[in-house]
Amino acid sequence: MVARGILAKVPTLALVVGISFLLLKLAPGDLAMAMAGDAGAASPEYMEMLRRQYGLDQPMWMQFWHYIANVARLDFGYSFRNSMPVLELIAERVPATLLLVATSIVIALVVGVSLGVWAAYRQGRWIDTGISTLSTIGFALPLFWVGLLLIILFAVDLRWLPTGGIATTGFDGGFWAALLDRLRHLVLPAFTLSLFYIAIYARIVRAAASEVLRSEYVRTARAKGLRPARILWRHVLRNCLLPVVSITGLELGTLLGGVVTIETVFSWPGMGRLAFDAVTYRDMNLLMGILVWSAVLVSAVNLILDALYTLVDPRVELR
Repeated sequence: MVARGILAKVPTLALVVGISFLLLKLAPGDLAMAMAGDAGAASPEYMEMLRRQYGLDQPMWMQFWHYIANVARLDFGYSFRNSMPVLELIAERVPATLLLVATSIVIALVVGVSLGVWAAYRQGRWIDTGISTLSTIGFALPLFWVGLLLIILFAVDLRWLPTGGIATTGFDGGFWAALLDRLRHLVLPAFTLSLFYIAIYARIVRAAASEVLRSEYVRTARAKGLRPARILWRHVLRNCLLPVVSITGLELGTLLGGVVTIETVFSWPGMGRLAFDAVTYRDMNLLMGILVWSAVLVSAVNLILDALYTLVDPRVELR
């Protein structure tokens, strides 16, 4: 089943590589112009030499073929801006992005699911109205704006948390002190990134839980005298998790897109910040490598979520 799922993702990854390569090649300018801009000026002969060196003088189909052949060998080229291989550069930044994304998903799941179940259980009351209103606001607020407000409030005015980065520069302490320092740096970007998804989970779970609460087996459980907490935990929450797993897989690509903004606002040294710098300096090898590895990451997480379907609902059979 795992092998079949991996093979099913290969056409998707190939399509992502092809579309990304075509779009980047259609963008104005090229690597030679970017390198000449960094140097301040360059002669036409020097730019022509650069184009020959990086294969930019070849037809597009030949450039694409060479790129596919290199990707198959896990060779994503060289980042001229950072003066190191693209694969090494991405490998350095992936852990920070995974930490930020995983923490945001956990926060969104815990808070969003809890609010959704609570709103459904108190349906029609003021708490339900309040949660629904906050969810709507969460949809509408731009994440970068929320991040800047949180920095002003908690980092600048109250001085409770740092303004950005992943750790304090030059921090010299023990393991637990260093861990606490990293957690303090993680709070604001992770919470900001999770806000939009808290709103999504709250609305989805509220709709699913409202339907479950009207089902016959919940009425039977109430008639048996089961405590409300037990009913919510054993009967309602468990039957609401399947749409949550589904929407997590669907929204993962959007989540990685939001990472670019959040990592830039909070100076978080991850793949999102790296992608922003690659676009700014037209480092196409680096940008293509980030796009490919982002697609691989999304595909891998979706495979894991597919496997979780059978744990959440044994009636679901993956083929």
